[in-house]
Amino acid sequence: MFTGSTPALVTPMLADGAIDFAAWDRLLDLHLAAGTDALVVGGTTGESPTLDRAELEELIRRARRRVAGRLPVIAGSGTNGTTKSIALSRLCEAAGADALLLVTPYYNRPTQLGMRRHFEAIADAVAIPVLLYNVPGRTACDLLPETVLELAAHPRIAGIKEATGDLARIRAIVAGAPADFVVLSGDDPTAAEALRLGARGVISVTANVAPRPMHELCAAARAGRHGDAAAIDAQLAALHTALFVEPNPIPAKWALERLGLIGPGIRLPLTPLSAERRAAVEAAMRTAGLDLP
Repeated sequence: MFTGSTPALVTPMLADGAIDFAAWDRLLDLHLAAGTDALVVGGTTGESPTLDRAELEELIRRARRRVAGRLPVIAGSGTNGTTKSIALSRLCEAAGADALLLVTPYYNRPTQLGMRRHFEAIADAVAIPVLLYNVPGRTACDLLPETVLELAAHPRIAGIKEATGDLARIRAIVAGAPADFVVLSGDDPTAAEALRLGARGVISVTANVAPRPMHELCAAARAGRHGDAAAIDAQLAALHTALFVEPNPIPAKWALERLGLIGPGIRLPLTPLSAERRAAVEAAMRTAGLDLP
């Protein structure tokens, strides 16, 4: 369930901000055809802070029906409140999610003990696997490797999305965790190297826009063909960078619109990609070999 290329899916929206479920189906079909290995629904790239519970539930249900068991569906259900996270996690589980992605509690900045108890309480409350998600650049709290290794002993805590880009952390968690604990990169620019160090895949922004190359990169690395993985990564390097010229998912949504896959909708407080950034994103898409209309 937790290997290979997993896009953190954007949530397509109409110009008025309503979810575009027809475009949602198109994106799901794109990933089925491209060899994507799993899907994250309602994560940061999916504009999770702006989704209400009913919208998240419907996105999960529709994804579950559309992929029909061919891809695991991982739902973003972490918040900065433990009780809220438990309720949202149970909703996602009931909607058909195969697993949960739990971001570290943002803004209130808990201690390592607080984070450990938070994640254990959520994992105790559900019956499906959970993945930890460490992204201190967004949350202002940092789940340290020693805490991750303590949490790895929990029977339903299956792995971590480590998004710091710190390869020493990847190495330390891989070395110290049980063999069945999955380490996933959450940082596209360092994902190929993380795979070489023992990560089993990546939860990716780039895979929204270039799903097949990201799948092929992960497949090559998992097969020990790290030279091939590095060559694919080199072609994607400019895209990895360009998709963060403004806060994610602004550039990714513009790129998908440019490919004709979604419309222009995005919810405040995010705004569409600024005109002066568009040429750089388009150039990176062309360097990556994407077929632009």
